[in-house]
Amino acid sequence: MGRRSMFALPILLRFVERFGQNHYSDFPHRYGIEGMGLKITGPLLALLAKFFSGASVRWIDCHPDTCQRIYFANHTSHLDALVIWASLPPEVRALTRPVAAKDYWTAGRIREYLARHVFNAILIDRTEIKVHQSPVDVMLREIGDKYSLIVFPEGGRSPTGEVREFKSGLYYLAKKRPDLEAVPVYIDNMNRILPRGEVLPVPLLTRVIFGPPIWLEKGEPKADFLRRAREAVLRLKDL
Repeated sequence: MGRRSMFALPILLRFVERFGQNHYSDFPHRYGIEGMGLKITGPLLALLAKFFSGASVRWIDCHPDTCQRIYFANHTSHLDALVIWASLPPEVRALTRPVAAKDYWTAGRIREYLARHVFNAILIDRTEIKVHQSPVDVMLREIGDKYSLIVFPEGGRSPTGEVREFKSGLYYLAKKRPDLEAVPVYIDNMNRILPRGEVLPVPLLTRVIFGPPIWLEKGEPKADFLRRAREAVLRLKDL
């Protein structure tokens, strides 16, 4: 990963976060640059995404592919989904949708634009989980037979950087779509590169490691599958 990529993307996201707050939500409209902003944002983030697809990205017993997959990873930063998305080759990235918290990514006009029109994220409302509209059902409906997913089975960011126990969503995704490869991903150093509340990143290297896919075995209990999936992510940490 080059020095420019390591610093530019976190600073850009902090800018988006700052101006994505409700207080600044009418910033593009107020200054008459709304249209210009929408034209500039996509190419700029695409350029930064290419910077992130460098030597720090490793594929172990797995190769980039446009087939439908579930990329599941550890979670320590708001940038995690973007970093994984950006680490994929362009043709794979175009068919991969991060799953993100709706309350965070709709907190302002700019941030929502990025989520909906640049990352093509699937936004999940964490405050209104319904029996007949579960997050798993929303994800499966949104990807259809075309898109892959980026998910974080811990359910939230780990404050310590340790990989916490996985929640059941990954199991139900694998159960309802047994044809999808579940690819473990380990992201290293994101919580230290951009500590919470900081604007400037710490100059450390990020590693994004994609591991061999797993599938839900026939008759495999939920707890066993989630334990096996978590171990698949943890094994990548020391590689």
